[in-house]
Amino acid sequence: MDRRIKKYLEDIMLAIDAIELFLSQRPRQYQVFLDDYMFRSALERQVGIIGEAMSKILTLDPDIAITNAKNIKGTRNYIVHAYDSLQPYTIWGIVINDIPKLKEEVAVLLND
Repeated sequence: MDRRIKKYLEDIMLAIDAIELFLSQRPRQYQVFLDDYMFRSALERQVGIIGEAMSKILTLDPDIAITNAKNIKGTRNYIVHAYDSLQPYTIWGIVINDIPKLKEEVAVLLND
């Protein structure tokens, strides 16, 4: 594996670890997420980091074995460029539904 790809995968894993830490410190409820601006901002930031790292990976390996890699990259662009129309449920859905699978896929790639 290209050392740069490995570094970006490690960055993704660090962001996932941060998301899991933030989630462990609050009730895992959408309303809690909505009511806590700092919590929302922290999760959004980590999702953005994941998207940026994925963008860099896709530049190096467009066929990386990560489900929805292009959608992950697109999420970062949405956070940065369409922040004014970003709905909180979008970030919450990614964190709750998509991050666990991404973590599994990144772990497999890092262990190869």
